[in-house]
Amino acid sequence: MAQKPLRLLACGDVEGKFDVLFNRVRAIQKKSGNFDLLLCVGNFFGTTPDAEWEEYKTGIKKAPIQTYVLGANNQETVKYFQDVDGCELAENITYLGRKGIFTGSSGLQIVYLSGTESLNELVPGYSFSPKDVSSLRTMLCSTSQFKGVDILLTSPWPKYVGNFGNSSGEVDTKKSGSALISSLATGLKPRYHFASLEKTYYERLPYRNHIVLQENAQHATRFIALANVGNPEKKKYLYAFSIVPMKLMDAAELVKQPPDVTENPYRKSGKEASVGKQIPAPEEESACQYFFDLNEKQGRKRSSSGRESKSSPHPKQPRKPHEEADFGRCYLALAKGGLSDDHVLILPIGHYQSVVELSAEVVEEVEKYKATLRRFFKSRGKCCVLFERNFKSHHLQLQVVPVPLSRCTTDDIKDAFITQAQEQQIELLEIPEHSDIKQIAQPGAAYFYVELDTGEKLFHRIKKNFPLQFGREVLASEAILNIPDKSDWRQCQSSKEEEETLAHRFRKDFEPFDFTLDD
Repeated sequence: MAQKPLRLLACGDVEGKFDVLFNRVRAIQKKSGNFDLLLCVGNFFGTTPDAEWEEYKTGIKKAPIQTYVLGANNQETVKYFQDVDGCELAENITYLGRKGIFTGSSGLQIVYLSGTESLNELVPGYSFSPKDVSSLRTMLCSTSQFKGVDILLTSPWPKYVGNFGNSSGEVDTKKSGSALISSLATGLKPRYHFASLEKTYYERLPYRNHIVLQENAQHATRFIALANVGNPEKKKYLYAFSIVPMKLMDAAELVKQPPDVTENPYRKSGKEASVGKQIPAPEEESACQYFFDLNEKQGRKRSSSGRESKSSPHPKQPRKPHEEADFGRCYLALAKGGLSDDHVLILPIGHYQSVVELSAEVVEEVEKYKATLRRFFKSRGKCCVLFERNFKSHHLQLQVVPVPLSRCTTDDIKDAFITQAQEQQIELLEIPEHSDIKQIAQPGAAYFYVELDTGEKLFHRIKKNFPLQFGREVLASEAILNIPDKSDWRQCQSSKEEEETLAHRFRKDFEPFDFTLDD
């Protein structure tokens, strides 16, 4: 039997407007049924007289729902929070404490951090320090079974949260917010993260918590910033949502990626990633994969760590607005454990399961990459083979493997795929010329397909089982590259130094063909 979701409400700065908030909650519950909890971030108390609060404190009035609040963000309101470990402030209103973990009877796990960031040696009573953040991370992340938490509550926004995401409006997330909270969110991987203090509403696109193609899929995070209660602009200050505690969820359901998922805003990769070095958090070591980010219209290339290459040319002048192409939807990466030193992947920045699901704009960029790579490899006496396996994978990866023309022709490659498919009882069909794979496979369908330099495509609809390394096995076979020991990418690992050398060499060789640079 499926676990019944908990129904929760989250609220931004209350600022002492208790009646406005609780009357709104009553109206919502009357219309939509009761909720289990109300979680308040930001300034719960305001600078207004205490008469309204006294009615709740003395029991004259009562919150209509169990309410949990964060502590002070300024000296004026410290007086309301006498116990740093948390306490009941009034009936149905509980102060969570300076920092900690709240676990409900359902198993729901909420991590909370009160106050604003302070880097001073003497930390005020309304602030948190790097040590506070470090202790929270250590408390939770030290076990090997740790996957993340359900909810993270902070008052300030995390710095850089707008990277890769939708517009955050007037809030500049590169200047506003807390880098310590960015570090905390990176480590704790909350499914929901609520914050306030900026007097605006911002629901960021969900972001992923794993490195695509290098780590197993993990759940996505949704960051929601809420406005202040009763604001005259009527910006959203109350957010309703349902959640099943992650410890009760099926693993496959938990890691299912939303269609609009983005890269992690705090990780060193992609546009604006160089700011990541400012986040005081342990870096996650990733494979060295250099890519050509189409968002960078000034011609700079960077590694997946976000650093610009030392050999990168000086930025060229950007094109005039009417000449500027709208790039930035995919990038090129050296394959981890590649069949050759120049085996690359074409990867979309957004989350797509397969080529079939790509939008028209992304398809256009992918095709431009294909054409560019064909020209590049042809100049080096090679043809290239593209293949995709949409089966037991979480993210589209279009493999591009060059084959020296001195070894075999495109016809030889085609024959090798057909022959080995027949030997393994795989029905590999040739797609009619000028036909598109989207005309043959529906979104969600499992398949394998190969595309040759001539534009010929071979397609197999996967019904039950399929050899995961089939594409590599054919290309590594004696008939093509004659490197059978490399048919499994896990047997082709290189040291970090070797990867950096290969990446530097490929970047230098490819530069004259890189269409993302200005003319």
